[in-house]
Amino acid sequence: MTNLKQLSEKPEVLASGHRLCAGCGAPIVVRQVLSAAKTPVVVSCATGCLEVATTIYPYTSWNCSFIHNAFENSAATISGVETAYRALKKRGKIKHDMKFIAFGGDGGTYDIGLQSLSGAMERGHNILYVCYDNGAYMNTGIQRSSATPKGASTTTQPAGKVIPGKTQFPKKLTDIMAAHGIPYVAQASPHNPHDLIRKVEKALEVEGPCFMNILSVCPRGWRTKTEDGIEISKQATETCFWPLFEVEDGRKWTVNYKPSEKKPIREWIKLQGRFKHLLKPENQHIIEDIQKEVDRSWQDLLDKQEASKEK
Repeated sequence: MTNLKQLSEKPEVLASGHRLCAGCGAPIVVRQVLSAAKTPVVVSCATGCLEVATTIYPYTSWNCSFIHNAFENSAATISGVETAYRALKKRGKIKHDMKFIAFGGDGGTYDIGLQSLSGAMERGHNILYVCYDNGAYMNTGIQRSSATPKGASTTTQPAGKVIPGKTQFPKKLTDIMAAHGIPYVAQASPHNPHDLIRKVEKALEVEGPCFMNILSVCPRGWRTKTEDGIEISKQATETCFWPLFEVEDGRKWTVNYKPSEKKPIREWIKLQGRFKHLLKPENQHIIEDIQKEVDRSWQDLLDKQEASKEK
């Protein structure tokens, strides 16, 4: 893996001066992802925070080939571009190597773009799809998505006397993508750039479709301080709400980080205003439910790792 000093000397593919919010996790994620590319890249990006704040006409922050897509079709678009590239290279009209990366938020990935994403993975395109998961439709007003954690207050499931925030657990999208049996799937967090960048490098070296799910703090939607994003990302991993792992060919599961002392989920929840109602005595049972689900999912992940060693 290229060391961080060498990476810091590379020209930025995502330039500064964009209009993403202070403390937003998305540009941190994107910069880490793109720093791992060793060849020119073509980027497709679903409509969302990342797209609207980096491509305000007539300006752009993207120092690469960039395609803005509809909310639902980032994976389909990059699939078509990758197919055209292979055809042109076969005919000798393109000589150099290129990589193809799609970005989408959780709304455009977990929900609206899931069909497009699943199709691209099943067809076997040589692409990397990156979901920057901020846990809601942040760009359009902090509406809940299927990635929103249980108990979080959103504008479409606000915490009140009747309903204490979202009542469902988030969809396990990383597991769903692993079930496609594609060459490489990984979950990462920007607080650990060594792990994240290593995984991107691995994904870009693999032939075939790859998927990465990366936690992306949203200070507006999570009701957090702008300077606390990396610490909150770290606590998501320390509590095992957001474990770091990778899956190869849908069979080999590897946990990349095991906390020396697994922290209770309350430590992560108390850092975010979207969960403040859960700290009230009458809502303690919700925190207990979340803790049970985190513990169950973490043990399930460890079991998958052990089972894959036996194959």
